[in-house]
Amino acid sequence: MKTVGHLIGGKTVISTDRTLPLNNPATGCKEGEVGLASAKDMQDAIAVAAAAFPAWRDTPQSKRAQIMFRFKAELEKHADEICQLIGLEHGKIPHDAAGELTRGIENVEFACFTPELLKGEFSKNVGPGIDSWSEFQPLGVVAGITPFNFPVMVPLWMYPLAISCGNTFILKPSERDPSAAIFVAQLAHDAGLPDGVLNVVNGDKEAVDTLLTDERVQAISFVGSTPVAESIYATATSHGKRCQALGGAKNHAIIMPDADIDNAVQALMGAAFGSSGERCMAISVAVAVGDEAAESLIAGLKTEMASLKIGSMEDNSNDFGPLISGAHRDRVVSLISSAESDGASLVVDGRSPIVNDDDSGFFVGGTLIDHVTQDMASYQQEIFGPVLCVVRARNLDEAMGFVNDHEYGNGTCLFTRDGEAARYFSDNVKAGMVGINVPLPVPVSYHSFGGWKRSLFGDLAAYGPDGMRFYTRRKTITQRWPSASLRESASFSFPSN
Repeated sequence: MKTVGHLIGGKTVISTDRTLPLNNPATGCKEGEVGLASAKDMQDAIAVAAAAFPAWRDTPQSKRAQIMFRFKAELEKHADEICQLIGLEHGKIPHDAAGELTRGIENVEFACFTPELLKGEFSKNVGPGIDSWSEFQPLGVVAGITPFNFPVMVPLWMYPLAISCGNTFILKPSERDPSAAIFVAQLAHDAGLPDGVLNVVNGDKEAVDTLLTDERVQAISFVGSTPVAESIYATATSHGKRCQALGGAKNHAIIMPDADIDNAVQALMGAAFGSSGERCMAISVAVAVGDEAAESLIAGLKTEMASLKIGSMEDNSNDFGPLISGAHRDRVVSLISSAESDGASLVVDGRSPIVNDDDSGFFVGGTLIDHVTQDMASYQQEIFGPVLCVVRARNLDEAMGFVNDHEYGNGTCLFTRDGEAARYFSDNVKAGMVGINVPLPVPVSYHSFGGWKRSLFGDLAAYGPDGMRFYTRRKTITQRWPSASLRESASFSFPSN
């Protein structure tokens, strides 16, 4: 049985004092265990990263970019192995894991472009014989705390860009599925990354608290639930650190009466049930404008859901796999049951899917609930499972009110053929990422990812241009070389040109 350790200074370190089991969510069986770092383990990793920083900061930008190019090639070469690790510990079907990896690789490609982003600005003769320019300098040791649902993609949102900007990095992946993150970090070393520049430390609150309070760590990136995001943001900033903390979501799709219903149905099938709904950009609420649109949408979804295929990652024809744990499965089932008891209509019930003969694994089938209202727990909370709630509205303004009034503001989308409605929606909806006939408006790598309201704590979003700004400090330099033949007397007024 395997034991997953840490990667510190390019070496594998095993913690045996405290461990957690690693379960295959498709069977519920223990496949190994992961050692949890102590405060000292994390302090050792921080020391290693701090020691590696000066040389890495001074490494030419082009050389750092070359390592990223080789890292991209390593990821592509070992794609099947990476997807296998994701599937075994997370439960993702290979085609879904491949999509996750591809989006991660796109962020590595963006990191290859970092020398262009770091050029800064230059102005000659801003005053007599005075030049001024700005440059972007790395922060030092920075860290990322990442969730279970994207064990490869979300870390790749963070450290390729951070280390390309000249920082050293400590990754604290989810202790539920750490193997893929460790394997990918080893590939970065194979690509030529020096020891100590990228470290991976597995752990729980003890490890996280050390990152949040150690003065050597300059910045924290986090993706996870809103309560934890808020706590991490408060703690990190109170200790003088930069922090971007991405939290939960309740993403609404609005379906207008003029929408192409067949297209909307197909889009929502993937957006609601892909990855078992364990996505912060999953569509979990469909707001149908008018009863006719609602009935057509529900009829279409019900028909398509009859052919949903769920199971383990061994069968790539499955649409989605299990949830991450038995505890999470029970929570999802509880929220489905609460909707039913609150008076909603359970159109498709996925609480007891038949997957394995022995009823093992943490599976919940696709679930469709109609007549959900704002006061229900199933509407208010992020379910994070393959559950789509249908809410009915009389017009676009009422439908947008559901989005705008919710505490989360991560993503949203509108299905319509009306350009005026689409423009009005885009201008006035209160969410950070908006799709028009696009159900998962996840920005490409050269834009930035981030929501509004209680979906993001901090001023800068993840990856893209915001990511580069987050991992660097701007420094502006004004320089003058006085003429030996011209001496000026002292001036006591505020300097100007």
